Amino acid sequence: MTDTENPNVAHLTERQPVVTGPEMLASLIPPPQFDDATFESYRSDAAYPSQAESKALLEKFAGRGAPAKRGGFFSRAKKEPELKPGVYLDGGFGVGKTHLLASIYHAMPARRKYFGSFIEYTALVGALGYRNTVDLLRGADLICIDEFELDDPGDTMVMTRLLGELVSTGTRLAATSNTPPNALGEGRFAAQDFLREIHAMSDSFETIRIDGVDFRQRALDGHAVALDDADYAQRIADTAGTASDDVFGDVIRHLAKVHPSRYIRLIDGLALVGLREVHVLTDQSEALRFVAFVDRVYDAQVPIVATGVSLDQVFAEEMLGGGYRKKYLRAISRLNALTHSAEQPSVA
Repeated sequence: MTDTENPNVAHLTERQPVVTGPEMLASLIPPPQFDDATFESYRSDAAYPSQAESKALLEKFAGRGAPAKRGGFFSRAKKEPELKPGVYLDGGFGVGKTHLLASIYHAMPARRKYFGSFIEYTALVGALGYRNTVDLLRGADLICIDEFELDDPGDTMVMTRLLGELVSTGTRLAATSNTPPNALGEGRFAAQDFLREIHAMSDSFETIRIDGVDFRQRALDGHAVALDDADYAQRIADTAGTASDDVFGDVIRHLAKVHPSRYIRLIDGLALVGLREVHVLTDQSEALRFVAFVDRVYDAQVPIVATGVSLDQVFAEEMLGGGYRKKYLRAISRLNALTHSAEQPSVA
């Protein structure tokens, strides 16, 4: 596949995106697939009552709970317990936490509100400086943080300090993080880990546990779709709009030259991402950068086609047993969904 055969083919490795601080601030809104997310459209699984219970609690947090019952003429209405300024959604990936987080964002009547991933907020601090970021966000009614990361002590400390300053001036917070579902010894103490790491802010958060299984896997088999060279080339050629076409190893090397906060710009305007000759990643830094890239592709809901190793097997076995296991499992879940979504390509 070459550009002369299809003028709508782009190469990720040729893109050098630049994002300014103000642009980063303006982009702090829910990803496109959650533009219309509401509490009503959240489909709770009856097998896991915590999902419906969590939705009811979060509706109340967003100011949409059922009105308090009035007392009789000679009695007082029962006083509702005071809500904390922050909620933390604890649970495995694929149980709808981001949908609920976006529902809070859309439902809360707020003049100023922001929604972004943990990495987007830390990138904002990196681009503007800590004090400038505080000044810009001060006065916001709501800050939503998706996929709060606990891996980097420095970033966690910065975010804890930032959130503490914002809460003290009246900002409300909602955060999620990911833990693997149904994993022995894992996922059970995610809330404790979160509260321990943000100890200075722990009293500000109400922990809400959401159980369940990954919705992306309910209708899929266990493997990402891998194509042969001919089918891959045909998918690229048949794409309505612009498709990217790159050798996987070249993309991995290019990601090392681009700040993760700019990965979203790598896929601007793309209708399809094509990765040729996928191989197993054995370097932790390369793997984590690829995870961050997959998150942005998933946020933008851009399908992926690939050749070589199936993308659900892209992370070396020893990585899946290490400290970043939950990140890799989340990425695998998303890669499965993105490659299956490309099975019905848009034809030009």
